Amino acid sequence: MEKCCGDREMKRLRASCIIWILPILITGLAAGCVSKYNEEQKLRDLDFTVVDREDEPEELSTMIEKEKEHPFQMLYADQGQLYIAEGYGEQPTTGYSVVVRELCETENTVQIRTDLLGPEKGEDIKEITTFPYVVVQLGYIDKDVLFD
Repeated sequence: MEKCCGDREMKRLRASCIIWILPILITGLAAGCVSKYNEEQKLRDLDFTVVDREDEPEELSTMIEKEKEHPFQMLYADQGQLYIAEGYGEQPTTGYSVVVRELCETENTVQIRTDLLGPEKGEDIKEITTFPYVVVQLGYIDKDVLFD
């Protein structure tokens, strides 16, 4: 079997390829890391209501019950209302809650940002598994919903 290039030439060729390809890959990966959440300009904040557990639509409650052990993001529309639900899965104690940081509309999307809050310092907690989630209700908007 014949060699087309010497070992030294192959090493130079590989190094040369890496030098040219690496910046292209880094640029491509960096562009892919930008969240779509931040790409669109916010048109307005949306008015919403945090829905109590007992006021959730029955079908939505059933869907949440099936998914609550793991983090989930869910949409449900009924009678001109849009329900957006986000859960953070199983937590080891009481005292966890979910807060809605932002709910806004852009030209093409509705965007929601929530956070999981842990028990406050000094709070009386119990070693009981909990499944914190939040459901918000707003007037129906026919746009994709992005979770952040």
